[in-house]
Amino acid sequence: MNGIIILIPVALGLGLLGLFAFLWAVGRGQFDDLDGAALRIFMDDEAPPQPPDPHDTAK
Repeated sequence: MNGIIILIPVALGLGLLGLFAFLWAVGRGQFDDLDGAALRIFMDDEAPPQPPDPHDTAK
């Protein structure tokens, strides 16, 4: 019975801590763009710049 006296406030405290962490994350915009990271894999990267051709005489 003494364990319940300790475990109930600990459980309520952890629940409130989790709720606070979730609300903090929502406030900071962590859940604003859920599809962006999933679709980013389909985007092509830009090609790296080509080095200048030493034989090019069009200067």
